[in-house]
Amino acid sequence: MASDDRRITSGRWHPPRSSRAEVADLFGEGQTLFVRLDAGGDPVAVGDLKRVEVSTRIGRVPRRIGFPDGSMFETDDNDAVDTWLKRLGRTGFIHELERFHPRLLGIVAAIVLLSVGIYRYAVPALVEVAVLVTPPAVTGWMASGTLLSLDKAVFSPSDLPEEKKNEIRSAFNQVAAFSARGASAYNLNFRKGGVIGPNAFALPDGTLVITDELVTLTEGDLDMIVGVLAHEIGHVERDHSLRQLYRAAGTAGLIMLIAGDVGSAGEDILTNGAALVALSYSRDAESEADRISVELMTKAGRDPRAIGRFFARLEEKLGIDSESSFISTHPGTAERRQAIDDYAKKLMPGGS
Repeated sequence: MASDDRRITSGRWHPPRSSRAEVADLFGEGQTLFVRLDAGGDPVAVGDLKRVEVSTRIGRVPRRIGFPDGSMFETDDNDAVDTWLKRLGRTGFIHELERFHPRLLGIVAAIVLLSVGIYRYAVPALVEVAVLVTPPAVTGWMASGTLLSLDKAVFSPSDLPEEKKNEIRSAFNQVAAFSARGASAYNLNFRKGGVIGPNAFALPDGTLVITDELVTLTEGDLDMIVGVLAHEIGHVERDHSLRQLYRAAGTAGLIMLIAGDVGSAGEDILTNGAALVALSYSRDAESEADRISVELMTKAGRDPRAIGRFFARLEEKLGIDSESSFISTHPGTAERRQAIDDYAKKLMPGGS
């Protein structure tokens, strides 16, 4: 008979493939576990610790020990099982985390710090590498996917007359001809902006989109329209839109890595969100695109200050405070107009 010093705890024993439960005691001798019924007799289940399955402790959930023959011993005395496991050098990882809250907080803090580090340093570095190795075919695929998403979620067909579209295209091609990639590298598209309103943006393959609302806002000022499009050429020339797409994809991937399975609805939100994030740029990127607009307009013999006049029109028509930022991540419109005027003066004959 088993002596009391080998007894671990009491509980319920379930025979193989049976829901019947019998009162029993669990014993341990070395690495061997065995179960003896309360009614006495020989052990009804025996198993080496390497062959039995001891469930992980989770709060006060009853502990289950599965034996090789298919029988199972169940007990509410988690502490007794833990004491025996510790004696043999085995502990429950999940339960240890639950017991030591400071350790759990430390793990959460480490995850947060790691995520921030990845977002601030690893993602930007990987973005730069990705931009360098991305072939033209991939940028075309990315651009078509982004435009398709926006067409489904935001845009509708343009209502502009064909004559107006042709006039804008002709002036745009004149300016684009002075860009590093040439006019043939760009494809100008017209859309009705919907909730986006007056806007223009560029995708990494040279696809440009301008909304009817922006054309209306300019009141037919062709230089103003082309100045905005020359600004978008600047984003393509410096790969700003490609960087934004990669950054958006990296951010979405980081969210999925932390949150796990976000479901189909969550994936749609992250996908469409990535497309919308691609429409915004950093302060440095916007300033660089402004300068390229001034350069291209000057070379084409058009008003290099046109992009600045567009910002003034935004302030006038949309009631934007000239001392504030139009978008939080962009320079304030008054600041941008001053920088544009100063740069245009440098490029104009005589510097005036």
